[in-house]
Amino acid sequence: MQGKILLLDDDPGLCELIGDYLKERGHQARLASSVEEGIRLLEHESFDIVVTDLNMGGSSGLDLCRHVRERYEDLPVIVMTAYGTLQAAVDAIRAGAYDFVTKPFELEHLALVVDRALGLHQLRREVKQLRLSSRATLASDFVGKSPSLERVRDLISRVADGDATVLIAGESGTGKELVARALHDNGRRRSGAFVAINCAAMPEQLLESELFGHARGAFTDAKVARTGLFIRASGGTLFLDEIGEMPLGMQAKLLRALQERKIRPVGTDQEIEFDARIVAATHRDLDLEVAEKHFREDLFYRINVVRIPVPPLRARGNDVLLLAQAFLERKAGQGHNQKPVRGMSAAVAKKLLAFPWPGNVRQLENCIERAVAVSLGGEIAVEDLPDDVREYQPSKVDLMGIDMTASPTAMPSMDEIERRYIRQVLSATGDNKTIAAQILGFDRRTLYRKLDRMNQDDDKPRVEERVNGTA
Repeated sequence: MQGKILLLDDDPGLCELIGDYLKERGHQARLASSVEEGIRLLEHESFDIVVTDLNMGGSSGLDLCRHVRERYEDLPVIVMTAYGTLQAAVDAIRAGAYDFVTKPFELEHLALVVDRALGLHQLRREVKQLRLSSRATLASDFVGKSPSLERVRDLISRVADGDATVLIAGESGTGKELVARALHDNGRRRSGAFVAINCAAMPEQLLESELFGHARGAFTDAKVARTGLFIRASGGTLFLDEIGEMPLGMQAKLLRALQERKIRPVGTDQEIEFDARIVAATHRDLDLEVAEKHFREDLFYRINVVRIPVPPLRARGNDVLLLAQAFLERKAGQGHNQKPVRGMSAAVAKKLLAFPWPGNVRQLENCIERAVAVSLGGEIAVEDLPDDVREYQPSKVDLMGIDMTASPTAMPSMDEIERRYIRQVLSATGDNKTIAAQILGFDRRTLYRKLDRMNQDDDKPRVEERVNGTA
């Protein structure tokens, strides 16, 4: 990939050497010997990347980084420095640099960094064009019209522009990362980085290094200093996915970082401020985890400033069909082997609505992808569905009027289920309490006590015991 590069260094010989090498690789290179000259060139010409020395006479490369970040947010800057310290790297990245290279360096190494930066610049331009052409409203980010999804949209719109820490709660596969990205993309930090890490995917020591960074030689294989994700996310959003899986020892270190708004890289004594919004997500019930001492209570309150509950797919009603159609259109149009699949049969729609989707939206997407892959074209048929979806039969047992497709929060308590079952057994036995007690596994005294409490709860007169032998 070739690009137009602005190269700044107050050493004319080195500047020309680097410029000639970049030209040999197919790039265009414009040279400047000062930050002021570089700024004038930026005002009159368009560039794909900036490569600048850190220390120059007058203004520094960090000043240029800040200028570029404020006026040309999609333009990557690479900083060259003879001071290859962790602090120099942190200062450069906080000022807006994409990367830094320590002098002396191999020209080939610089070229590789330039190629990566050019790829990033191209990606940023494509994303920006996509947003301008197809991004209309927040509603377009989420497929569905259910009330539970509307509540999620409303919460996102209310808190996206702020800096309050957000906890996204929901089952696996419900789209928690999509919610996190919507918070970032619709807030004032949208021009900054969205940095995500899965807290369950790595051991504690590695997780600490990833989040906070480390100094050179801090541990085995730490051959170069590394900037942590807290710093890389400065100006943007740091998404801590599956925070409920984080080890307790790491929880204490995270709590301190969130309280102080500072991090301490592994192997150093220095503290570095960060400016990132923290968004966390978990599929666990953190209230229960706190009660069972598996998650720190103080950290829970620190991250649970705003909670966004993401509903399971089974609680979203006809959203299942809207999502299925969206996935169908996407999967049918992907790749070289595009298929003329237009929709789904009524029987398929019925199967999709009946299935409980324990894997949520992710499982539905996999289901539709499989159906499109095996379909003969036209409409998806029942036989194209995965076995578990195709063969699923809803329970024929009447669970006392319980809607098993409802949101978990709308389902009755165990006490209410018991009350309903007692009434069903009494009705089936013609109100014969002796037989009913035997079926229920109670003695008659226990049954009467429960009926008495039920009637009091219903604000009805006490049930009078029969005096004949059938009572």
